[in-house]
Amino acid sequence: MFLPTTRDELDNLGWYQPDVILVTGDAYIDSPYIGTSVIGRVLEAAGYKVGIIAQPDIDGPADITRLGEPRLFWGVSAGSIDSMVANYTALKKRRRSDDFTPGGSNNRRPDRASIVYSNLIRRYFKDTVPIVLGGLEASLRRIAHYDFWSNSIRRSLLFDAKADILSYGMGEKTVLELARRLDSGEDLNDIRGICYIISGKRPDDFIDLPAFETVRDNEQAFSSMFKTFYDNKDPVTGRGMCQLHGERYLVHNPPAVEPSERELDSYYELGYERDAHPYYADQGPIRALETIRFSITTHRGCYGECNFCSIAVHQGRRILSRSQASILKEARSFRDHPQFKGIISDVGGPTANMYRIDCVRKEVSGSCANKRCLFPGKCSQLRPNHADQIKLLQDLRNIEGVRKVFVASGVRYDLLLKDYRRNGERYLRELVRHHISGQMKIAPEHTRHNVLALMGKPDPADLSRFKALFDRINREEGKRQFLTYYFIAAHPGCTLDAMQMTARFAASQLHLSPEQVQIFTPLPSTWSALMYHTAKDPFSGRPIFVEKDPGRKQRQKDALTRQTKHR
Repeated sequence: MFLPTTRDELDNLGWYQPDVILVTGDAYIDSPYIGTSVIGRVLEAAGYKVGIIAQPDIDGPADITRLGEPRLFWGVSAGSIDSMVANYTALKKRRRSDDFTPGGSNNRRPDRASIVYSNLIRRYFKDTVPIVLGGLEASLRRIAHYDFWSNSIRRSLLFDAKADILSYGMGEKTVLELARRLDSGEDLNDIRGICYIISGKRPDDFIDLPAFETVRDNEQAFSSMFKTFYDNKDPVTGRGMCQLHGERYLVHNPPAVEPSERELDSYYELGYERDAHPYYADQGPIRALETIRFSITTHRGCYGECNFCSIAVHQGRRILSRSQASILKEARSFRDHPQFKGIISDVGGPTANMYRIDCVRKEVSGSCANKRCLFPGKCSQLRPNHADQIKLLQDLRNIEGVRKVFVASGVRYDLLLKDYRRNGERYLRELVRHHISGQMKIAPEHTRHNVLALMGKPDPADLSRFKALFDRINREEGKRQFLTYYFIAAHPGCTLDAMQMTARFAASQLHLSPEQVQIFTPLPSTWSALMYHTAKDPFSGRPIFVEKDPGRKQRQKDALTRQTKHR
């Protein structure tokens, strides 16, 4: 049964008023891959009445008012991705398609959707219950941040949206506590994982970040602010922070305590329909649904910490893994779905082969402040072992009614190589034998040492070693399968010459045209966006080259794709 999205559904349930209404920039797909659906189901399981309004018409009251006003709060999300990323390419051209919109046309998600939806609510509900921002867009824009699309430092999204609270990170524990306190009339200000605005005295013992007006006008202050922000996003060690915007403070509480394995399991076992709500399905096919309908999330977080990636900022630097029993239970549940044909599309997370691999000290001491798990090399405290993943894949494909299990999530090949002697080669052989459909995705991103260092990515020697291993195993298994390579053009530090050298490497070493080449997009609250804005390496302070001309960015991309194709 779907969460209600129409007045008729509320009436059929006998609800006069929902407790919470969630507004999102995606169509309503009831899936554990969709953040709004997860938050809705978690609240529902706790006894709250939850409605969803997806992709509301922003030009009138019909959509935003159709469920009435919630009793406790509005939850507003731009959707599964930042709305500016959803709407524009890296060259700032309008995207024509949107995989989360019925029919596929990019005509339903407004720019800066969190701001637009919050204003839409206030237009038709004066003095309403609190508006709570959440989702990826809110997480990445929760403090003063560089915005690529306006080429400016913007205020915290909470100020621009004129919302009451911002919930950052994955949000389940935060939202449950928020709902409980609103229901009981308790104070909200010490809830972990939220930001809010105050006038007057700031909380004691919170770190003072440089004021918005200071970081807007001073790149060095912005860089210092970002480092403090990044160093305080760990649930164990992170402290609260404050940042003046004009005469008011943004209060950024410490991160929420991470869910236990049992709690994480429970989020994924909430009876999702794995389909689009009929109200939206009737408007046209939703492409994202076909990818995620029968896919399984095994874990959250990433300790790879690539500088251009937002996962560590939103999901965290620890790996939170589900139990194998919960994953197998979810897979067995697919058999009851009328559209299941025996194919599990993906088993993984942000990086497939990080399942049940993490440093045990993080749980007690938090993530290291000045040290990373995989860059510039693997930390001695991280002991990768792919045995649990091998067992999980074996058990999944032995479920009656399951014909094929794919691992479509990316694989960190440098991590696999560090486990080569124990289970790394065995894991790769399992993938080659059973879990790849002709191609395996990996993301070297570049091949030049200086650019890889700025990206926080491994040495190209690991790429060559992995390709040799992959090719050998395929020969031994009698398979004809290939690697698909993802590359980034125009990342800070990357010149046209660097891309041409990468093209020559691809032609001579990889023997395959890297068709998956994207132009770098500076995502808010990432190290690479900081580099793009300041034209400096934030770790050394040295100036770096940054390509900002759209035509020359395109030439960097073309240098890789055209040269290898015409080889």
